[in-house]
This record gives sequence, C-alpha cells and structure tokens, in this order.
Amino acid sequence: MTIPVIALVGRPNVGKSTLFNQLTRSRDALVADLSGLTRDRKYGEGAYENQRFIVIDTGGITGDEVGIDAAMARQSLQAVDEASVVLFLVDARAGLTPGDLHIADQLRRSGKEAHLVINKTDGLDPDVAGADFHQLGFQSVFTIAASQNRGVRSMLEELLAQSENEEAEPEATPSGIRVTVVGRPNVGKSTLVNRMLGEERVVVFDMPGTTRDSIYIPFERQGKEYTLIDTAGVRRRKNIKETVEKFSIIKTLQAIDDAHVVVLVIDAREGLVDQDLHLMGFVLDAGRALVLAVNKWDGMDPDDRAAVKTQLQRRLDFIDYARTHFISALHGSGVGDLYASVEEAYQSAMAKWPTNRLTTLLQDVVSQHQPPMVNGRRIKLRYAHQGGSNPPLVIVHGNQTESLSASYKRYLENRFRDVLKVVGTPIRFEFKSSENPYAGRVNKLTPRQQQKKARLMKHVKKTRRKEKRR
Repeated sequence: MTIPVIALVGRPNVGKSTLFNQLTRSRDALVADLSGLTRDRKYGEGAYENQRFIVIDTGGITGDEVGIDAAMARQSLQAVDEASVVLFLVDARAGLTPGDLHIADQLRRSGKEAHLVINKTDGLDPDVAGADFHQLGFQSVFTIAASQNRGVRSMLEELLAQSENEEAEPEATPSGIRVTVVGRPNVGKSTLVNRMLGEERVVVFDMPGTTRDSIYIPFERQGKEYTLIDTAGVRRRKNIKETVEKFSIIKTLQAIDDAHVVVLVIDAREGLVDQDLHLMGFVLDAGRALVLAVNKWDGMDPDDRAAVKTQLQRRLDFIDYARTHFISALHGSGVGDLYASVEEAYQSAMAKWPTNRLTTLLQDVVSQHQPPMVNGRRIKLRYAHQGGSNPPLVIVHGNQTESLSASYKRYLENRFRDVLKVVGTPIRFEFKSSENPYAGRVNKLTPRQQQKKARLMKHVKKTRRKEKRR
C-alpha cells in the first residue's frame, strides 16, 4: 500500500496546526508556496510504530468566504481529494457552529473516509464536550487535547490500524532500480525524464498503478532494468509542454517513499532555494539514496558556475555522501553520468553485510577511539548486526548506549561509511543496551553486615590516601 495521507480540515483556530505539529513531531513543514497553491497548505511526515504517513495542514474554512478567501477555501478542500483519511477538527469550547455544518456537508459529498476530532477537551468532561456534535452524524469520533498531546496517540494508533487492515488493490511490482526524479516546477524535470529514457531504451510503456498517482515507466538500458517514477506526469515526449509542468506535493512525497534512489533536480540559474532543501529533507527522512542533478549548467559563465559550486559546498555539507552532477537536460550533457551514480547509490542502499564483519569493524573502530566514560564506567559496544536495507540499518548492542554522544555516533557513521564504501545513501544506527542484571536488586544485607561493609570501605579509602602520600 502507498504511504497513508492524512488531511486536517476545519474552521480557523480549532487546533489544526497544533495537531499537525504533534503528528509530525516538528514545527517544520514542506510548504507549498507555489503558484496555484495556497500558502496555508503545509505538508509534513510523521511516524508511529515504524509506520510512516504524510500529514496535510489546510487553511481554515468558515463557509462564508468571498473573493480570494473563497478560492483559498476551495484549495483547502482539494487536500481532501489528495488524502486517504480526513480528520475534521472542531472546537469543544466553541461548540457547534454554522461553519462546522458547512464543512461536514462538504465532506459527506466528497465520499472520503472522514473522522470527527473534537479538540480542546482539556478540563472538560468528554461526554459533555461532544454532545453538541452528535448531530453531525459521524460514526467515528475522537476527543483530544492537541496542545497537551492527550488522546492523539490512541487516535493515531486506531487510524493506522484501520489503514493496515484495509486490503490493498493488487498491483504489479515495478522491476529493477526504482528512480524518482523530483524538484521544483520548471527546473527541468520533464526534460530530464525524457532525456534519461533517451533513444537507448529497449522497452518503454506506461504502467499506471491502480492506487498510485505517479506514472511508473519500466525501461531497460545497457542490459539493466529500471523503473522511472515520473512525478511530473509526463507520458510521451510529444505531449510535453515545457512551460507548464504539473506539480503535486503528495505525488512527489509518495514517489520518494516508493523509490530506491531519488534524483533531485536543482536549477543552476536560481541556485539552492528553501523549497529544494524542504524536498531534500523529506528524502533524508524517508532514508532514500540521493543523487543531485544541477541542471541548466550550459551557457553559464565561469564566475557564476564557481559561485554555484561554492554555495552547494557550503550549504550541503550534511549530505557530502551524495554525488553531484552538473548537467544540461536540454542538450544532454552530463545526463548519462547520472546512471553510474544511481547504480552506485542503489548498491549501497541494498547492501547486505554479515554480522561477523560488522562486529569486527565495530571492534576495530572502538579500539581506535573508545566511547567516553559515563558515571565512572566506560560505555561498551559489544557487537553489531544489520537490521535492514534502503536505508542500511546497523544495530549496535552494548551497555549504556543511550548515553552515547551525538559526536561519537557521527564518528561511528563516518568510519562505517568509509570502510564499507557506502555512497549515495544515508546509513542509520540503532543502539540497544543489555539489561543490567543488578538493576532493581534489593539490598539484602543485614544492618550489622552493612556496618561491616561501611567500616571496610572506610579502611580502603584510608589506605589509598596513605599510598598516595608515599
């Protein structure tokens, strides 16, 4: 099944943004600040019990909007079409309003799976708080206090359990390396997609998924199979209009989630902008391998090229493992080199390493630079094994691992990356501590034994002081 998409709708100030922040555990969001999309729609990623989902925070709807406000309200309701689940938020303290009735009517017409969420119930009796809203006719009702995160986890658990239990429509599994090309509108995604398919393709055909929004294009190049996931909606070269490039946040985020390798296209003429970084952040959160394609490189003078390279080096040092290519999708220069980096990133993302190799590597790395002392005890890292791929996950067992510093974790990641030759993909670590066999043990010494132990410890300390004076 594709990653679930949850849309938050409701009147202004009912707590949609607060719930959005709780679900995504962040104040950051991918903001659709683009022509034709309201700035009030925010997209973010959340996770619960290893199940990931996308959240859309929409602008408030009152039902009596006019002019541009009416257009923004319509765009907010369009998020309902993108979603697999809709959460309709109402304010328990304000009670039922005409705006709530209007939104409920719109949701009934949409035919989407919708749940009523009664927010701001802190300090209120849940039954009393929800009494006014029964007439809306929703079968599924949750009472929460988003600002205190009360009721949010149980609501999310129930929603995602329903999503898992739903039968997915049968779909053909795309073959080969799944490559998603993403980027802002008009950076040249459409041109690059068709240039990558090129004249060397052996088999190219559209394979629309029954539940997918993006176009999956299987093809073969030099004896290797690929599936290109086209988020720009391009089917054939003759149908492309270079000046009009379709853009959908949800299509892009779902296509990233389904990829092995993501090619992020950046416009060299405009340089790196915030929207590029937002997309890059989602790629990293999804753990996908990454290749950077800096497009429209042709015709730039040397000073401008040097400035772009300096900017990329300065702002993208946190993903120095990703290969960067300077290309011209229009003229084809540098495009062919992308395939080597895609293949390299894919091999790293899907690599399998035996436990003995990872454990030996861990011991070598620790011997070169030991973990710090915590409460007078050295943190010990005993063995490591692989926990998954795409991205590679290394699970390290030891004691006091929860006290490992971020800098030491980066040291481990960098050393493992160098030795294992991991390129183009993030590598993640999970640390597990062995249980302390003495934890929780009750002191069973008698009072007399405790006195003897205290006298003995006093004698030991006195002897040590004498030895130091000598």
